[in-house]
Amino acid sequence: MENKDERNSLFADIGLLMFLALFGATAILMSLSGNIFLNIIYLFCTIGLLMMTYFFGILPSLISNLTFIAIQAVVMIYQYLNKTTAIPWQLSFWMVAPILLSLALYEMTKNQIALQKSNGELRTALIERGAFDEQTNLRTTVAYIEDIAVFAETNRRFEIPVTTAIIKIRYYDDLKRMMGSNQLQHLLKLTTDSIKEKTRTNDITYLLNNEDPTWAILLYTNSKGAGIATQRIKEGFEKNVKADISLNTMAISMVVGIASWDGETMKTPYDLMNAGIRETQYDV
Repeated sequence: MENKDERNSLFADIGLLMFLALFGATAILMSLSGNIFLNIIYLFCTIGLLMMTYFFGILPSLISNLTFIAIQAVVMIYQYLNKTTAIPWQLSFWMVAPILLSLALYEMTKNQIALQKSNGELRTALIERGAFDEQTNLRTTVAYIEDIAVFAETNRRFEIPVTTAIIKIRYYDDLKRMMGSNQLQHLLKLTTDSIKEKTRTNDITYLLNNEDPTWAILLYTNSKGAGIATQRIKEGFEKNVKADISLNTMAISMVVGIASWDGETMKTPYDLMNAGIRETQYDV
């Protein structure tokens, strides 16, 4: 692994040296060729090709470079056939310089781009594996399922009631069509803050779904106690929505489903979660 990293680092250094050398040679040839107008146009085209190499990779870059060479060739052939002006042979280095610069830039940056991609994938994997949701900083579905198992074991050993509350936004699909992305993100944050504001320290809140926003709370209480807690959350949420200028013109409300752990009928944590989700259908 170390040898591979050292080899990649060596290639990146070689690419940097080649890029600097080619850019210096291009600058010298530009000053010697004398045609300022065409040199400036070709320089901007080359910069565009280098940007394409960095952002889109080597294959689109090679296709674009070949297109650029073809355009230059067509212009030279046209000038030759019409004999309008002498063919500027001194500018022919522009047929080679951009593609060489693109190859050197790719060699210099491919390791960095691969590292950025790897970091992005790792970040996504960590979020999906249940640490925390990136936007709300709430624990996710994986953590919720794991924690239900712990709560269920506590219920079995000490006969402490365990209840989950599932919270959703009523008519979210309709709201989504009427609201902009910034408003939707704001609604997501306001709902999360409202839930956190009204829950006790030992009540754990989760975000189960980001696309169809679904929150969950695990509580050491029975259905009646959970009903009192969620009613408090509903009232706090309604108050916050009415006080918010960007949301108070819309009919936004919560739906809540409450389900308690039953060791006789429920065998897996998913049974409790699904029971709570089903109960949201009856909150009118």
